[in-house]
Amino acid sequence: MEMNDMILVSVDDHLCEPPHMFDEHLAERWRDEAPKLLHTDDGNDVWTFNGAIIPNVGLNAVAGRPKEEYGIEPTSFEEIRPGCYDIDERIKDMDAGGVLGSMCFPSFPGFAGRLFADHPDKEFAAALIRAYNDWHIQEWCGSYPGRFIPMALPMIWSAEECAAEVRRVAQLGCHSMTFTENPVPLGQPSFHDEYWNPFWEALV
Repeated sequence: MEMNDMILVSVDDHLCEPPHMFDEHLAERWRDEAPKLLHTDDGNDVWTFNGAIIPNVGLNAVAGRPKEEYGIEPTSFEEIRPGCYDIDERIKDMDAGGVLGSMCFPSFPGFAGRLFADHPDKEFAAALIRAYNDWHIQEWCGSYPGRFIPMALPMIWSAEECAAEVRRVAQLGCHSMTFTENPVPLGQPSFHDEYWNPFWEALV
C-alpha cells in the first residue's frame, strides 16, 4: 500500500522483545545479570531474570494465526510471526495492513516495567529501564522515523526518578510512558497524593 493511502494509527500494539535488545544499551558491569533468553528442552523461548522465568506467551504474538490458535501457552521465536520482534518485518506487516503509525507496549518487562522495578538493587533497575527505553526509542522506533509513537517504561519506585526519566526520554523524542493503573498495590502512594507531583510536572 502506498504511504499516502495509509490512515490507520494503532495505539494498542505489542512487541516481543528480541534477544539482543540489551547488547548495545546496558553497561558491561550489568550484562551478566541482565535478562537472558533461554531455549528450553521442550522447545520454548523464555526470558530469565532475577530467579524468574517469563515465557513468550502465544497471546502476545497471535498475528497471522486463526482465532482457534490463540492462547497463553509458552512459545518460541520460531513459532512467532517475525513482525512481532523484527522491526523490518513489522514495517512490512504495517504496510500490508495499511497501518501508518503504531504505539507498541512491552511484553516481558510488564506494562509499567514491574519486572525491573521489583529488583532490590534500584541502581540496576534504573539501568535496565534506561536500556529498555533507549532500545525502544532508538532501535525499534528510530529505525523507521514517523511510523512509531515511542513509549517509555517508568521508574515507578520513585516519583523523582520517574520525572527525571520523563525528561530524559523527551530529549530523545519520546512523549509517552506506560504506567500502572493503580500504584497502591505496588506499595506506592495513591495518584491523589502529592508524592507524584514531580512526575505530573515533568509530563506537562
